Amino acid sequence: MTEPASIPGGLRRFRIDLAYDGTDFSGWAIQPGLRTVEGDLVNALEVIFGKLENGLRVAGRTDAGVHAIAQVLHVDLTPVQARRIKSGLPKRLNAMLPRDVRIHKVELAAEGFHARFSATSREYRYRINQSAIENPLIGRYQLWHKYPLDASKMHDAGQHLLGLHDFASFCKRRAGSTTIREMKKLRVSEAKGEIVIDLEADAFCHNQVRSIVGALVAIGENTLSLKQLLAILDQKKRVGKFKVVGAEGLTLMKVNYPKDHLLAKQAEKTRNMRSLD
Repeated sequence: MTEPASIPGGLRRFRIDLAYDGTDFSGWAIQPGLRTVEGDLVNALEVIFGKLENGLRVAGRTDAGVHAIAQVLHVDLTPVQARRIKSGLPKRLNAMLPRDVRIHKVELAAEGFHARFSATSREYRYRINQSAIENPLIGRYQLWHKYPLDASKMHDAGQHLLGLHDFASFCKRRAGSTTIREMKKLRVSEAKGEIVIDLEADAFCHNQVRSIVGALVAIGENTLSLKQLLAILDQKKRVGKFKVVGAEGLTLMKVNYPKDHLLAKQAEKTRNMRSLD
């Protein structure tokens, strides 16, 4: 294993890869009185390690109902806590966690690694079921849309969202955060009655994916034109010309990181505010 980044107080950083079914969670972040992914993880980790000095840092906070196949987080442990790391830790944690959360891997982080800031991009997938009758066995993981959508038209419209843009029209603004993002991939495909929308960006704003998918659904059902979509993008403010789709169809598929020697540099770059200038 490589040596971790220099962390104040002699803490040692560990990377944790995990997956979860977001249906019964009120999102990632801890909220008083609500069940969250972070809350369940902290409870399990603190049984083994005791109080976590810096809590958890995640690659991307998912909203209520959003799933993840390959989420990434890091935790900083004291030397005493780190000595409790054993090869069977994922199995032990999974025995303590509910079945809708599963740990894939726990490992010492490479130098400069930060789960959020070292990431170069995130990949999401949104699934839409177009069957005449909703399948109850997969309804937790697909949006059911009972009217046919034009997937080809949706894909073509999505290509206009590629590149660096201010996506304020598709985001909920957060104080101190930018809405400028680089969309690296947006692909809409269809097979066996299911439409799949794959999106990749350097990062996503709050509600950005579900808002974009909502706009593409409006394109696919001919209630929104390409001209209107581009005008909405240029407005840089939220409008009510389309619906934000539900969370059930959305899954975080992958978080991408650079090679180890570039992790710290990427983290520094990400911390700098984006600009279109």
